[in-house]
Amino acid sequence: MDAQDGAGWTALMIASSLKDADALVDFLFVKGAEVNTKTNNGQVALHFTASRSNLDIARKLIAHKATARVKDKRGQLPLHRAAAVGHVPMIKLMLENKSPVNATDMDGSTALHHAIAEGHGDAALVLLKAGAETGKKDSRGALAIDLAPDAKVRGYITRAAEEEGIDLMPEIAA
Repeated sequence: MDAQDGAGWTALMIASSLKDADALVDFLFVKGAEVNTKTNNGQVALHFTASRSNLDIARKLIAHKATARVKDKRGQLPLHRAAAVGHVPMIKLMLENKSPVNATDMDGSTALHHAIAEGHGDAALVLLKAGAETGKKDSRGALAIDLAPDAKVRGYITRAAEEEGIDLMPEIAA
């Protein structure tokens, strides 16, 4: 296997989605796997790692110059994936590595939309503290808070944002 044959990046994508694959990822880097090579869907290894909440592998990928700013063909960043699974440490890692907090995917959804839609209040709060825009609407015209799966999640996010001095519905207050 070498970096040119495709097996290196394919194996890296697979290894990035596995738990406890540090040694395998190290081996693939030694063999020349390219960290930012894209799949046919535009995904890089960091997308897979974020989806599977593999924080140690994500750190290793970033140490090898993985970028948190690559969108796949659906317009999603690894940050969108981390938000959808509600993995707060991964979200923080993506933000620390310059992932744009307000980037939208092809549905107009931000990471905040994904976190709230999946009921991940703690993840939503991290994004809000990082400057996620509360007034951004998705392609259907929904604010992120409108996507809360139930009153309990909505209430938690609303209270937590209030405690942090964050206005969830700025256009209503205006």
